Amino acid sequence: MVQTRSADQLRPVSFKAAPAAAPGRVLISQGCTQVLCTASVSLDLPPYLKPKPGEKPTQGWVTAEYSMLPGSTPDRKKRGPDSRGTEIQRLIGRALRASVNLKKMPGVSITCDCDVLVADGGTRTASITGGFVALARAIAWARKQGMIERDPILGPVAAVSVGIVDGRPVLDLDYALDVRAEVDMNVAMNHKGELVEVQGTAERGTFARRDLDRLLDLAGKGIRQLIGVQREVLRGVAA
Repeated sequence: MVQTRSADQLRPVSFKAAPAAAPGRVLISQGCTQVLCTASVSLDLPPYLKPKPGEKPTQGWVTAEYSMLPGSTPDRKKRGPDSRGTEIQRLIGRALRASVNLKKMPGVSITCDCDVLVADGGTRTASITGGFVALARAIAWARKQGMIERDPILGPVAAVSVGIVDGRPVLDLDYALDVRAEVDMNVAMNHKGELVEVQGTAERGTFARRDLDRLLDLAGKGIRQLIGVQREVLRGVAA
């Protein structure tokens, strides 16, 4: 694949209306990667958060599920849970919970489903970025329904992949870059530039601390741009 963008440039990112019935829904495209993100609202808390009889709930919950649909890759992806998908959906859930104050949504549970339609690298990071938009829309809907009184959103959270390819830091790896990367890293940050999670691996040997700093700076640049797109998409949404 011919590289037609600079090493510090994001792939084209867009959010489109999604064909779904959930109150929070969006289709995020990042390069060729496409993820359908939906957010469903319920009053069914996890067992460990349910109040005792006669007591009121003191917090809500946000969780996520992730899957790659069978046609998302050239070779059919088998349906059903797998260890990679489980690890990714836990990452998505942690990142999205960092964007809300759970105590301001007592008794309300929101599940963000991230279904990969086309996988060309960065599916987990696109799921976080799109998942926040779906979550914000679901929360806005729940507030209109009177299920949530106070705005629980602390601010946007987004994520991006970075890596070292041919000895240089590169932002937003597609599959062709990812398979060549000497270092592969996924970074999630909030709107303040604070880290939510960093997942980094030297695919071939080791990498230096200075490389880590360069990658985090590059990820921060990309995430600021992604959050700008999120804010534009959510303009006018009570979130």
